[in-house]
Amino acid sequence: MKNKLIELKGITAGYENKIVLRNVSLDVWENDFLGIIGPNGGGKTTLLKVILGLLAPQEGTLRFFQGEKETRELKMGYLPQMSLIDRKFPISVHEVIASGLAAEKSRFRGYRPEQLQRVDEVIRQMGLEKLQKRSIAELSGGQLQRVLLGRSIVSRPQVLILDEPNSYVDKRFESKFYPLLSEINKESAIILVSHDIGTVLSMVKNIACVNEALHYHPGADVSADWLDKTYACPIELVGHGCFPHRVLKNHEHCSE
Repeated sequence: MKNKLIELKGITAGYENKIVLRNVSLDVWENDFLGIIGPNGGGKTTLLKVILGLLAPQEGTLRFFQGEKETRELKMGYLPQMSLIDRKFPISVHEVIASGLAAEKSRFRGYRPEQLQRVDEVIRQMGLEKLQKRSIAELSGGQLQRVLLGRSIVSRPQVLILDEPNSYVDKRFESKFYPLLSEINKESAIILVSHDIGTVLSMVKNIACVNEALHYHPGADVSADWLDKTYACPIELVGHGCFPHRVLKNHEHCSE
């Protein structure tokens, strides 16, 4: 039986006088691959901020578990949206990935040999051997994403959080990226936030739709009726190639 890692119960959160999430409850389990979907402004990023401890909820509780015991925190990896990255910062590929182990090394001391070996393993896993000495300013968007993904998994996190990861996957790496996530999922639970419903449905084990409230669906075999009702925008899925894509039907009540 798999153990619970994260429990959100009755979470209400927002900014100043605006409520973005209202009475949200959610459990995340070991080796879960949870897809979070929802319209722009529906609260997806706010939910991530609560889980990451970047935003304190106004109401409700957030609890973490290790085994069957409650713990103060979990080891988490986070792959942010591309727009949050300063590409002009003078740091190399190797240094960025190694920075994912910064919390585990002694202060003012270098990395241990086993830590450097782990960095080298991740660099090979990401296919970045020839780029490891380059500055991130020299990288394409897809190359930078591989670097940031490497940084987020180098510590072997219990939970990996991906915020719109498919927004800047380069085409050469796309065919490897999603199978790579399946491999990572053997060691880490994954929470993937995306507006691309078709891609999410093709990959994840469970689905949560966030639109101020949260609607949870065990399994990824969701119906069009469930999507229409919980997404608050009529949706039609069209499949082509390796990944289906979403198309929003004509409607009046949705801002997207």
